[in-house]
Amino acid sequence: MPVKMLVTRIVLALMHFRQWLIAQFAFGLLNVLKLFPADPAMRFAERFARWVGPKTKRHKLMLYNLERAFPEKSQQERLDIAMDSWANMGRLAAEYVFLDRLFDFDPENATPGRIEVEGIPIFLDLRDNPRPFIVFTAHTGNFELLPVAGSAFGLMVTVLFRPPNNPYIADKVFNFRRARMGDLVPSHAGSSFALARQLERGGGVGVLVDQKFNKGLLTQFFDLDVKTNPLVAKLVRQFNCEVYPARCIRLPDNRYRLEIEPKITIPVDEKGNVDVAGTAQLLNDKVESWVREHPGQWLWYHDRWNIKSKL
Repeated sequence: MPVKMLVTRIVLALMHFRQWLIAQFAFGLLNVLKLFPADPAMRFAERFARWVGPKTKRHKLMLYNLERAFPEKSQQERLDIAMDSWANMGRLAAEYVFLDRLFDFDPENATPGRIEVEGIPIFLDLRDNPRPFIVFTAHTGNFELLPVAGSAFGLMVTVLFRPPNNPYIADKVFNFRRARMGDLVPSHAGSSFALARQLERGGGVGVLVDQKFNKGLLTQFFDLDVKTNPLVAKLVRQFNCEVYPARCIRLPDNRYRLEIEPKITIPVDEKGNVDVAGTAQLLNDKVESWVREHPGQWLWYHDRWNIKSKL
């Protein structure tokens, strides 16, 4: 065997072993959390994330993102948002363990539990009057609860998601999500065809729209240039489907509010066709309004503005 090939195999094996170790550490930590009641476990995860987050390389990116998005805020205000964002990430990880127990919404119960839902008539209308539709959201609060809510209402939605980079974690997360959220489509080159088939059948799809997409359209987010995936706009143009914004908001005392908003009006050009760039910008504007309202509940460590290489 040539030396170069042997070295390549060794490097790849070491990379896989490192990913396996990271995955085992993450799974072990989550299994420990299972031994405790949900509230103490989530509070511990928050404190741990607040402690470890600022020690990571991503913290520098997070602060730089905040500086550019909120130049009017003080350094301390931006640091407070960053710490809240790390806390949100810690809770999100812990909530995976307790997701089945967290979703306690009962429309027949006048006293709300952990979960309250706004937009129930929209959920029921989409369920009882089948038609192609798209629900979009962002990495705010516990966004994983939205497809769980849809499933609870009997509204089955095909969800597009980006698997974690670690293949061992990705496999575990996929199986976990599939058991609780219905049909899942991992984001890859052919994922748009799977979503198109669902819409063609008169079903619904769910997408996250606040991720970086290097081949996307040039748009604005917090008055800064970003690349945005035109997928939603292209699907609307092809299937003339309705588009609904939805989000999760964290409330005090480990509670959550899930909101689905009325359908948005899709911009069209002078010929009456869907304005793809205008639609992509409209989605960014909606997400930005959510983030400005609850900035500590968004995942600021994402390289949304493609600036990681500049730090």
